[in-house]
Amino acid sequence: MPSPPADSAQPDQRPCVHKFGGSSLANAARMARVSSILRDAGEPAQLIVVSALQGVTNVLVALSEATDDPATMLADLLLRHLALAAASADAALRDWLQRDFDACAMLLAQARGAGCSKALHARIHGRGEIWSARCLQSRLCHDGRDCALLDARDVLTVHRHEMGAQVDWTRSQAAWSAWRAQNPQPHVVVTGFIARDASGADITLGRNGSDYSAAIFAVLSNARELTLWGDTDGMLSADPRLVGEAVSLPQLSYTEACELAYFGARVIHPQTLLPAMQRALPIRIRNSFNPAHPGTRIDHDRSSATAVKGLSAMLGMALLNLEGAGMLGVPGTAERVFGALRAAGISVSMISQGSSEHSICCVIRDADGAQARAALLHAFAAEIGDGRIQGVTLTRDIGVIAAVGEGMIGQPGVAARLLSGIARAQVSVRAIAQGASERSISVAVGAGDTTRALRAAHAAFLLSGQTLSIGIIGPGQIGTALLEQLRAAQSRLRHEHAIDLRVRAIADSRRQWLDAGSEMPADWRARVQSGAATDLAAFAAHVHPGHLPHAVIIDCSASDALADAYAGWLQAGIHVITPSKRAASGPLERWQSIRTAAASSGAQLRYEASVGAGLPVIQTLRDLIDTGDTLRAIDGVLSGTLSWLFNHYDGSRPFSALLREAHARGYTEPDPRDDLAGMDVARKLVILAREAGLALDIEQVAVQSLVPEALMRIERDRFMARLDELDTDMAARLAQAQRRGTRLRYLATLDAQGTATVGLREIADTHAAAHLRATDNLLQFSTRRYCDNPLVVQGPGAGPEVTAAGVFADLLRVAGNLRRNP
Repeated sequence: MPSPPADSAQPDQRPCVHKFGGSSLANAARMARVSSILRDAGEPAQLIVVSALQGVTNVLVALSEATDDPATMLADLLLRHLALAAASADAALRDWLQRDFDACAMLLAQARGAGCSKALHARIHGRGEIWSARCLQSRLCHDGRDCALLDARDVLTVHRHEMGAQVDWTRSQAAWSAWRAQNPQPHVVVTGFIARDASGADITLGRNGSDYSAAIFAVLSNARELTLWGDTDGMLSADPRLVGEAVSLPQLSYTEACELAYFGARVIHPQTLLPAMQRALPIRIRNSFNPAHPGTRIDHDRSSATAVKGLSAMLGMALLNLEGAGMLGVPGTAERVFGALRAAGISVSMISQGSSEHSICCVIRDADGAQARAALLHAFAAEIGDGRIQGVTLTRDIGVIAAVGEGMIGQPGVAARLLSGIARAQVSVRAIAQGASERSISVAVGAGDTTRALRAAHAAFLLSGQTLSIGIIGPGQIGTALLEQLRAAQSRLRHEHAIDLRVRAIADSRRQWLDAGSEMPADWRARVQSGAATDLAAFAAHVHPGHLPHAVIIDCSASDALADAYAGWLQAGIHVITPSKRAASGPLERWQSIRTAAASSGAQLRYEASVGAGLPVIQTLRDLIDTGDTLRAIDGVLSGTLSWLFNHYDGSRPFSALLREAHARGYTEPDPRDDLAGMDVARKLVILAREAGLALDIEQVAVQSLVPEALMRIERDRFMARLDELDTDMAARLAQAQRRGTRLRYLATLDAQGTATVGLREIADTHAAAHLRATDNLLQFSTRRYCDNPLVVQGPGAGPEVTAAGVFADLLRVAGNLRRNP
C-alpha cells in the first residue's frame, strides 16, 4: 500500500476516530450510551464510523436474494429506525427515513425484476450504514454536539483485488480534503462498510468492513488514535464462547493482532490493521457496554511478559494430504500443489511438510474439500497412475488452533508446552506448523476436540485458571467434609492461585446430581437426593465433557465394585483420586491394570489418603525408593481408631466404654468391627508393600482380630449391645503388659522379604509409637539410609476432616502437576 499523504492539521487538532459496531447501536438506549461515551472522551475533534444496527445487514442480504415480497421484513426495519428518530425528537429524520425506505423497496423490486448486479447488491446491502449514521448524527445533534454527516461513498474510492478491497489513496485523500473544507464541524459521523469504485459504482468492503473503513478514515484524517467499540473488553486471550476463562489482553503488537485475527479472533479483521501499521496508528479495542474498562491497545510495542498472548481457533476446516515415495527429492512438488489449489480458487490456511518430503498436507475450508481434492488428483494424475504418489486424502471435520505471541521468538519449549497441554487433554494432533518468525504455532485437531484442546492450551500457558471438572462419588462423612472444604476454598484458589475447581457431579449409591455451573451450590445434598438414578457411564461422560480439558473423579465410597471402573476412567484421560483402600489393596491383577491404564494415558492416580489420611505416607515411601534407598522394614500404627483406643486404655475405664466413646465421636466405622478386626490396617499394609515393589495380597497378611469369632457373625446392633464381652480378655492383656513395663499398641509390620503381620503388640516405652496422642498414626521406615534412626511420619490419622484434607491435597497435586507439565 502506498503511503497516503499526511493531513495538514496541527497535532493538537488531530481527531480521534471511533468506530461503533451494530450491537452498540441496536436501539435508542444504546445510541444514548454511545453519545455519552463520545462526550465523556473530551476530545475536541472526532470521526465516528458506524455499522448498521445489529442484524440489519443480514436482513438486507436476505431481502436482496428473496423471490417473494419483502414488505413485512422491510416494515420491521423501518419501525426500529423510526424509534430512534422518536428518541431524538427529530421529525425531519422520521420523514427522511420514510422516503429512503420507499427508495430501498424500489431497489429490491428492481433486483427481483431484472436480476441483481454487484453494484445493486452493494447499494442494498450498504443501506443499513446510511440509516444508522443518519440516526446517530441526529442523536448527537440532539445532545448538543456540532456534528456533520459523511456518506463514505462521496470520499472513498476502492477497487476490487484478490487480496480484498484496495484503497485508491491519492483520489480518496483529495476527496476527503475537499469535503472537509466544506464541512469543518469538529465531529463527523461516517458510514462504514460502503465506498465506490473508480467508475462511481457502489461497492462494499466485505463483512466487518466498517472496521476497515474506520482504519482508512483514521489514515485520511491523520488521526491520533483509532478506537473500535464492540461488546467485549478488548481482544481476549481466546474466544469466550469456547473458553469461559478468557482474559482481556491489555496490549498487543500489530503482528500479534494480525495472527490472532487471521486465525479466527472476531474482534478485528486483519485488513483493518494494515493502514494502521504503516502509519504507526495506535488502535484500541474497547467495550461500549463497559466503557470504564481500558480494553486492548494495539501498536508497534513488541515487549511481552509471556511467551503466548492468546489463542484462536478456526472450525469448519479440512486436512488435504498428498503422499508418496515418488515425491522424495523431486523439486517443484510443493509449487505444483499450491499452483493447482490457486488455479481452483482455494485458499490455504496452514501448510505442513515433513523433512523427508514424503508428504505435503494443508488445511483448507471444509466447504472447499471436494474441489481441492479433485484439483490435486487432476494435477498429479500421471504420478498417481504409475504409483509414484499413493494418492490424495481428505480428512473432514478439522479445527485449527493457533498460539500467538511475540514472546515466543527465541523461547525454547513453547511448542512442547502447547503439545503437552493438548496431549494431556487426550487430544491427538493431526498436523503442526510454525513459521520462521516464531510468532505463532498452529495445530490441526479433530473438530470435536477443538474446544477441549483450546481450553487445555489456554490453561497450559497460564492465560486462565487451571480448570478441573470434578465428580465426587460417596458423599458420606469424608465426601461431605471434602465438598464443604472445596466450597469454602473455591473462590480463593481461583483468584489467588488460578486454579479453577468445578464440582460438576455428585453421586451416592442411588442418585446423582449433574450440573454445568462453575459454582457448587450450598444445597448440593438436596439436589443429589432429588436427582436421577445413579448411572456411572453418564456420570463419567458429564465430568469429562468436550469443552473442559481436565477431569477428575474422586471416589470417597468404600465400594469394591467402583474400583473396577478406575482403569476405564484413567484410560479415558480422567484423573482418579480416592481415600478408599479397595483398589490399591484389592486383587493384584486389577491393581496392575489400573496402574497400567494410568501410565499409558498420562492420567494421574492419587490415593495418598488411603493409608495415612492427611499424612504424606505414600509420598514419603515413593521418595525414598525413587531416590535409590532400599527398604528394610516398615512398622507402626495405621489405624486412627485403634490408636485412640490404646492411647487411652490404661485400666481406669473398661475397653468397651472407650469403644463406645470412640464410636460416638465418629472415630470408628459405623460398624466398629471393621476397625477391630484389623482388616483395614492389613489393607493399608498391602498398599505400602505394593508401593515398595512387593507383590503382596491381602491373604498373605497375618491378621490378629480383636473380636472373638462368635461376635463377628451377629448383627451390628447385637454386637454393640455385647461390647462388654471384650473387656475380660483386654483387661488381661493390659495387666500383663503393665507387669512387664510395656504398652499395648495395634501394630502393622512389614519386612524386606514381604512378611506382613497385623496385631496387638507389647512395645517398650522407647518405641516411637509408645507416646502417640489422640488419633495419631505413626509409620517408621527403616532403610539403608535410615537404619540406626528410622524415618518417622506421625500425625492425626482418623476423622473425616483430616481424611478429606488429604484428598483435597491430592487434588491440588493433580492441578499442580498439570500446571508444571500441561
